[in-house]
Amino acid sequence: MTAKWAIRRLGDLLEVQNGYAFDSKEFNPSKGMPLIRIRSLNAGVETKTRFSGSYDNKYVVNAGDLLIGMDGEFGCYAWKGEPALLNQRVCRLQGFDLKLLPRFLFYGVNSYLKAIEEVTGYTTVKHLSSKQILDIDFPIPPLPEQQHIVTLLDEAFDGIATAKAHTEKNLQNALAIFESHLQSVFDDQGAGWKRISFEDVVDSECTLSYGIVQPGEEYAGGMPIVRPTDLGGRTIEIEGLKRIDPALAASYRRTTLRGGDLLLCVRGTTGQISTACKELAGANVTRGIVPIFFEPTVVAQDFGYYLMCSGFVQTQIKEKTYGTALQQINIGDLRKLKLAIPPLAEQAALTARFDELGG
Repeated sequence: MTAKWAIRRLGDLLEVQNGYAFDSKEFNPSKGMPLIRIRSLNAGVETKTRFSGSYDNKYVVNAGDLLIGMDGEFGCYAWKGEPALLNQRVCRLQGFDLKLLPRFLFYGVNSYLKAIEEVTGYTTVKHLSSKQILDIDFPIPPLPEQQHIVTLLDEAFDGIATAKAHTEKNLQNALAIFESHLQSVFDDQGAGWKRISFEDVVDSECTLSYGIVQPGEEYAGGMPIVRPTDLGGRTIEIEGLKRIDPALAASYRRTTLRGGDLLLCVRGTTGQISTACKELAGANVTRGIVPIFFEPTVVAQDFGYYLMCSGFVQTQIKEKTYGTALQQINIGDLRKLKLAIPPLAEQAALTARFDELGG
């Protein structure tokens, strides 16, 4: 976000229309108007329920309308299907002020909804209120910059959708398009994008250091440790990890995990990256892994995963990797890698779409 971006309460820029409690006696699978329920939002093109009773036209949703599910997982979706009815526990964003493009809000608001979800308590299911949506403080750049960002992201995700429809390797193709998009935006000096050294975008407690050199034998009931051979999937869970002497783990405080750390392989399959689950807080890593925590005002941690996976970064890692029998990269070279960083609003939008693709 640049200095030109104002922070405005959404309640001053739009209205929230809550869905109607349509009589379930009139629900059926084939007759009447399609009825949008929370389960319909993810696909955004069809519903499995129809309503055969009478209704007020003000509850008719059309393609392009922005909808938010208010139970369970909070998220904003663009409806793409035929006209349908707005059912209870789904709301519509409408009445937008001319200062805010609906499509720009769509690309940026999910990270704010997710933040609300994470702090919302529940007994059986989490609930979101209209007031919570209206109280969101949202960054608003000038309209030309909003349009520029929307155009870039629309083009990028149109390409991703095409790749998803034509290949089984959805994420790999999506990342390839993202890499091309990232590079082109930086080359064109896209609004707010910056190239920054890796060591300058991690937080103050992240030392970008190697882990434990000699973890020793298995220690019953000890502290979990992550090794390069444990990497491969998106998330590293505790189950199946080697355990080491807690005293040894404590002596390597600079690589003690916090939970949510990105784990980068620097010895063996250099560049391979996974995320430590929350339960790994207090655990550690071996010599071949460097834990990463980004400075959140510069790089969102979830976006950092996709950025580190991108060819833009992976190519630099490959160029700095050396060795024949054992491939590795020096910490000094790692710290000097260049990352292309978009504004946080674009990071949130990119992350949300890659997450939808199963990244």
